Amino acid sequence: MTIKEQQLEELREIVAEVLEVEPEELTDTGDFMNEYEADSLRAIEILARIDKQFKVEIPQAELPELRNLKAVHAALTRHATGRD
Repeated sequence: MTIKEQQLEELREIVAEVLEVEPEELTDTGDFMNEYEADSLRAIEILARIDKQFKVEIPQAELPELRNLKAVHAALTRHATGRD
């Protein structure tokens, strides 16, 4: 398993726990709001857990863009490497 795949799986676990779904139910492109009934508080909780787990801070201003697992992973990768 590559680092990217491992990171994606860790993210899937975090997001699934916050959204109260099974990790295997969470698709890479499933919309958090429409498909998993997430709200802004859950989105903030996801960011807080990413910060704690990966030591990477994703600005809350990016929340509207972080609508699915793929987008969250892209933001994590971008901020972890210092590119904005």
